[in-house]
Amino acid sequence: MRGGLAAKVAGVAAVVAVAGILIGFYISGYLVGNTTPFRPAAQTTSGKTSVNLVLQTVAAVGPTKAPHPDWVSYLVRRPNGQWERSTIYTLPAHALVHVTIYNFDGASGLRNPFLGQPQGLVGKEVVDGKPIDAFPPDQPSHTFAVPEMGILVPVAPVSEAGEDSPKACGYAPCALSMAHRTITFTFRTGKPGRYRWQCFVPCAAGFEYGFGGPMQSVGYMDGFLNVV
Repeated sequence: MRGGLAAKVAGVAAVVAVAGILIGFYISGYLVGNTTPFRPAAQTTSGKTSVNLVLQTVAAVGPTKAPHPDWVSYLVRRPNGQWERSTIYTLPAHALVHVTIYNFDGASGLRNPFLGQPQGLVGKEVVDGKPIDAFPPDQPSHTFAVPEMGILVPVAPVSEAGEDSPKACGYAPCALSMAHRTITFTFRTGKPGRYRWQCFVPCAAGFEYGFGGPMQSVGYMDGFLNVV
């Protein structure tokens, strides 16, 4: 009798353990996107190391790229020209990082006007070839912010006319022939470490206060800089 009870208890415990594992996989799959790190090729000129990082931001990542087709997202361009939904980038320490962001999304606006001023850069942020000192709080689409490095970059939006035009991008990846803004900036990495970066614009449509879903998910609107 005792043996039978022990077997039943063991069976129930096994079922609970399996259920817990499955629930864990479901939650991780929901909250975490692509976690494959991307390492841009480093270049050394006159003893100085630099890398180029090319990104795009989109209003909807699309059904072939993610389990959440309507989620806003960042993508990175690989050397072969293909776009990949990845937000973990491996960068060399004490190097210049030249970033280009092609933004295909419209304005979301800021909760705090302070976030409209670029910070922590080498030189100025440049939008469509023009240097920018600050953005009005109702303009930014997204931000590229690395708090531990003191970096904050507001991302200029596509105009309403561009959003409604035949050239508006529906799903990622978006071609450069579609309506977009081009944002460029440079920052310098410091010592090795793992640094969280994130968008601080409440751009998660359908979530309370705009800060749920993709805003808190690695692989969508935040990730890590692995400085090595």
